[in-house]
Amino acid sequence: MMATVQFDLVSPERKLASLTVEQVQIPGSEGRLTAMAGHEPTILTLRPGRLIAIGPEGELEFIVTGGFAELSPEHISVLAEVALPRGEMSQEIVNEMITQARAEHNKATQEEQAETHSFLADLVHIAEDLGFHTNL
Repeated sequence: MMATVQFDLVSPERKLASLTVEQVQIPGSEGRLTAMAGHEPTILTLRPGRLIAIGPEGELEFIVTGGFAELSPEHISVLAEVALPRGEMSQEIVNEMITQARAEHNKATQEEQAETHSFLADLVHIAEDLGFHTNL
């Protein structure tokens, strides 16, 4: 049996998860990371993507669009800007997210363009990967 760790996922709107897990796959800004019990203390930023918590009772999947994760040997805490259970994603939500990201990209300064473009590209990729249309 794998060692377990406490996992909490919250967004500004609500607490989405608080449970014991074996691992959490996190979409970090530097790439995907799998956090488990005993992980070195780390803080990382999130990029849009799938966050998957795997525990003794199965797998939970969430979609996150940004925020931070704090990892320690005993705890994984994710503070997401936007987070939804995979089952709550809809074409309407995807449309809203992409429209907002495009608006942010269009008003971004030249210095912000690369970051907003990357964010928009990540959103489009995850939406298409989940089977949603992104041609707005």
